[in-house]
Amino acid sequence: MVALVSQENVVTLVSRTGRELQRYKKGRRQVVGCIPYRFKIGEKKSLDVLDEYEVLVISSQNGKGMLFPKGGWELDESQKEAALRETMEEAGVKGIVEGKLGKWSFKSKTYDTLYDGYMFPLLVEEQMEFWPEQNLRQRTWMSISEARDICQHWWMKEALDRLVNRLLGQKLVRENQVLLRPLNCIGDAKSDLLIV
Repeated sequence: MVALVSQENVVTLVSRTGRELQRYKKGRRQVVGCIPYRFKIGEKKSLDVLDEYEVLVISSQNGKGMLFPKGGWELDESQKEAALRETMEEAGVKGIVEGKLGKWSFKSKTYDTLYDGYMFPLLVEEQMEFWPEQNLRQRTWMSISEARDICQHWWMKEALDRLVNRLLGQKLVRENQVLLRPLNCIGDAKSDLLIV
């Protein structure tokens, strides 16, 4: 018996390593990452947008802090492809990479160099049981406020704030669309107004 497996569901269990394909711009290493998020599972207890979602944080390789997945943007990838790859390698999740949250310049805590970091939201669709860095990192789903408190990088906290603002804006748009639907009325087809 032969089983066919779709290529999109196959995950390599080896992370990319080395710096030979890494992108640099004006001497700065280019890194990309994601803030993996999902709707909270279970009963809704609040109307606050912060309570509707949870985010996935991972431990650093040395285990001394928590952060969002990120890593080097390589020459053979777009920013979004690199962000998705790094998130899958480090956190073991896949999903929809959404529009860029921004660009930050920061100094590495490990190396005496400057980096440019780009962060994206990733709406998680799949969490893998096995992933390349599962033996190097712990992953934990937590509330947005807990993640903000625990994240070790200031620039990732700013990216999280931008994600929260985006999610809040989307919620307001959804609510307004429900409230501002055009009324179906009898009369001129060009009019959406109901005149009493």
